[in-house]
Amino acid sequence: MALDLGETILQLDQVSQSLGLGYSDRRQRLLQLLDSAGRISPETARERTKGFYEPFLAAEVVDTLLGEIEPLSPPVDWTAASVDGSHIDVDRHLPVACYLVNLGGCVLTYGSRPAARFFSRPRISASQDELFLRNPQRASEEEAVTGNLLGLYRTVRELAALLELVREAPSDLPVLALVDGTLVLWGLAGQSYRDFVRRHLIYEELLPVLEEFRLLSEERQVTLAAYVSLPRGSEVANAIRRCLCTYELAHCAESCSNRRSDREPCSNSNDFLDREIFGELLQPYSRSPIYRTNSSVPREYYGEQQQVYFYYLNVGEEIARVEVPAWVAMNKGNGLLSLGHSLIVEQCRRGQGYPVAISEAHEQAVVTGRDRMLFRQMVEETLERQGLPTYTSQKERSKQRPWV
Repeated sequence: MALDLGETILQLDQVSQSLGLGYSDRRQRLLQLLDSAGRISPETARERTKGFYEPFLAAEVVDTLLGEIEPLSPPVDWTAASVDGSHIDVDRHLPVACYLVNLGGCVLTYGSRPAARFFSRPRISASQDELFLRNPQRASEEEAVTGNLLGLYRTVRELAALLELVREAPSDLPVLALVDGTLVLWGLAGQSYRDFVRRHLIYEELLPVLEEFRLLSEERQVTLAAYVSLPRGSEVANAIRRCLCTYELAHCAESCSNRRSDREPCSNSNDFLDREIFGELLQPYSRSPIYRTNSSVPREYYGEQQQVYFYYLNVGEEIARVEVPAWVAMNKGNGLLSLGHSLIVEQCRRGQGYPVAISEAHEQAVVTGRDRMLFRQMVEETLERQGLPTYTSQKERSKQRPWV
């Protein structure tokens, strides 16, 4: 039986009514929280959040806990480059084990020499070395490159392709290098993967690319940023909670989760997202102060130069999260943080609230449902031309030919 839409809409009505009843109280709580946070001195905020990540993840305050910074005027001539990716995962119903990663990107040049370049670059991986990641210290340990791990691989490949685009961009113009998503490989946190997987992806794949970006920024104006639309993070809300807390640290483990606390005044920040906080504080195109994420992945593996910092940005239509490496965030002499802020604002102005370069890169990278179906057919036809057997599972065949 298909989804009962009648029953579903009744439940959705109940959910929306419940949300509506609590909206006024929620906003009043938020304003009270901001009032309390406004009384916290920068010194207290920095001291209380430095290195704090247990039992909940709180952003580390760099300058002030809250604030607003307006963008500088952008340069007349500049370039934006972006790469995005999609993939077709390994499918056990196919007669051959393989995956496809499609990278799409663009280079957009503005000003007196306007230009645009686009590309779409698919790559199929079918060898055992590509389908499995092996521990170089113990040959019996391996991890299949599929699911979340394939997504992490794709993220690193996007950054590597972006680096090549930036190298090819006009060297006399400032360059904004943008990726969609995050610089933090969150999927490697916790016990999801063994340590050799983390070390390979970070030390052999990710960090060399980020280091090349850093070295390139010393030769020319290149600023790197990751853009998160409609973020669901609460690191700044948790930083406020940490600053308001009046208890010994031992009590936190008993009373606090990453999302909420059962004790006042800590509970004043319960359930708030960072974007709600900055939706009240930021005027269009202004940004928050910068913060350092205390996520375990960059903290333990990235090294000081590539630690991940972030700020929130009002792009007019929403509050976005922008992540940058330490060499952008903390080197005030090179002006890369301000440059990135102003150029992202320009991208969002031109893109009706979303960066044009990321949107165009996505269009080049997207793999549609029809593409996936055609890929499957192409695999089978290619095998047939080579005289190789083609087959599928009975489960897949039953989906294609339902009885009723």
